Amino acid sequence: MYGFFTKFQGSFEQALTEVATRLAEEGFGVLTEINVKTTLKTKLNIDKRPYTILGACNPQLANQALEVDPDIGLLLPCNVIVREEDDDSITVGFMDPEAVLGSADNPALATLATDVQTRLRRVCERIAGPSKTA
Repeated sequence: MYGFFTKFQGSFEQALTEVATRLAEEGFGVLTEINVKTTLKTKLNIDKRPYTILGACNPQLANQALEVDPDIGLLLPCNVIVREEDDDSITVGFMDPEAVLGSADNPALATLATDVQTRLRRVCERIAGPSKTA
C-alpha cells in the first residue's frame, strides 16, 4: 500500500481547510493544489466529483532529504488527496513516505521517511478526530 486514509465529517471545502490547517501544525505548507475535477472538465469535458491533490512540504525535512540525495526531489512533495465519494462522504488520503522513499534504499532517507510518516499520521488522526476547525 502506498497511502493511508481517513474520512472527514464535513463538506469538501471544509476538508481542504482542515487538511491545510492540520498540515501546518506539523510544519507542512501546501505548495501545490491541483483541482482534478476542474482539469478533467476543462481538458476532457468529463464531469467528476470534487477531487483535489495537495502537494505538502515540510521545508526543513525536504532540505534534509535533498542533502542526503539531490535526486529525491523526484519523489517530493508529499501528496495528500481530498475527494468526494459517490455517497457524498469525504475521503482524505496521504502518501506513505516510507513506501515511497523506501525505493531509494538509503538508511538516512528511511529515517527521514519515518519522521515524515509519523507527522502525516498525526494529521490523519486529527482530521478523523472529534475536534474540527471551522
